[in-house]
Amino acid sequence: MERNKRLGKAILLIILSAFFFALMNMFVSLSGDVPVIQKTFFRNLFAMIIASGAMIKNRHYIIPKKGERTGIFLRSLFGLLGMFGNFYALSRLAVADASLLNKMSPFFAMIFSAVLLRERPDRVQTACILTAFFGAMFVLKPSFQNADLLPSCAGFLGGACAGLAYTFVRKLTGGGTKGYYIVFFFSAFSTLCTLPVMIFGYSPMTWGQLLCLLGAGAAAAGGQFAITAAYTYAPAREISIYDYSQIVFAAVLGFAVMGQLPDVWSFVGYFIIVGAAFVMFGYNNGKAK
Repeated sequence: MERNKRLGKAILLIILSAFFFALMNMFVSLSGDVPVIQKTFFRNLFAMIIASGAMIKNRHYIIPKKGERTGIFLRSLFGLLGMFGNFYALSRLAVADASLLNKMSPFFAMIFSAVLLRERPDRVQTACILTAFFGAMFVLKPSFQNADLLPSCAGFLGGACAGLAYTFVRKLTGGGTKGYYIVFFFSAFSTLCTLPVMIFGYSPMTWGQLLCLLGAGAAAAGGQFAITAAYTYAPAREISIYDYSQIVFAAVLGFAVMGQLPDVWSFVGYFIIVGAAFVMFGYNNGKAK
């Protein structure tokens, strides 16, 4: 009974985080022609302010300890690169397409975990990874005549960088690093890296664009804390599939707010990738039992 209660909380939290991240992507897309680095700055500035509250409450150290410095730096670096790729894709693609490409990150995380953490996938898991890549091609639609190829590739590579960042998160939390500290350090690192561009190359924004970016920061912070809390109640193998509800939220928000409707090939890609995720989810659960 207690286990079911914890699992129910975890599922609710991870679906809530998926909604927040879809909302973040919508706000970033609505901010229009603001430079990607400027979008990244405001998104992380607000998230850093919110994460600072947890840091102050727990009286946590700011400078990382010697044993976690490399891991938390690489997590932050690849997380920032992943965000650049995602935000660039969002500025030129439908919200649902960009969100789907970013959701390739769990499959990339499995690949990088095999190399860095020696958690090697078996044949079924490898087949799911290859199937997901095949499905991504329907969203990427590789062609020299495809005007969306560059932002699609940026979104795909952004998902790869995010997968590598999540691999370092797994390594850090396994070593005892607190989740809220990882959120704080990543947000602070990204804010400081993009600050020089803000100072010397600031692009004027309307009040509407500023509010959209502040909304993106608030939604991102909500998503980060919700997904961190979710994984404290249940293991990834039991709840990670529910994170793909972000694709549904993104498609609904993109259509309702921005009138975006992905083409039929994108829907084929959605079906293949989410299907591969379902197979992976069921197989990992069965294997664990």
